[in-house]
Amino acid sequence: MNKDIKKLIEYPKEGILSKEIIRNKKIDITLFCMAKGTEIGEHTSTKQGFVYVAEGKGIFNLEGKEIKMQEGVFIFMEKNAVHSLRAEENTAFILTLLNGGKNGRTI
Repeated sequence: MNKDIKKLIEYPKEGILSKEIIRNKKIDITLFCMAKGTEIGEHTSTKQGFVYVAEGKGIFNLEGKEIKMQEGVFIFMEKNAVHSLRAEENTAFILTLLNGGKNGRTI
């Protein structure tokens, strides 16, 4: 499967638009497009994962540490890590969640 992520990016007037890229037993990959000013409040995930910023600017808060979101930034998250984010301009990122293997380990 080949997809041109840049061609999939489209921004809503407000809020978030998500597009599933791949979902199977091992991995979930989703493109998120956040309109400028949109926030996702603190939450956790039961899975390890990472965020890759495709374009835009924002702030990603991971366990109390602010990380600048800009094109090319890669953010790794352990499962159950508290995180939140805010788009300072239209921002697109890929979220990859890893489903545990036999013993629940991923990476």
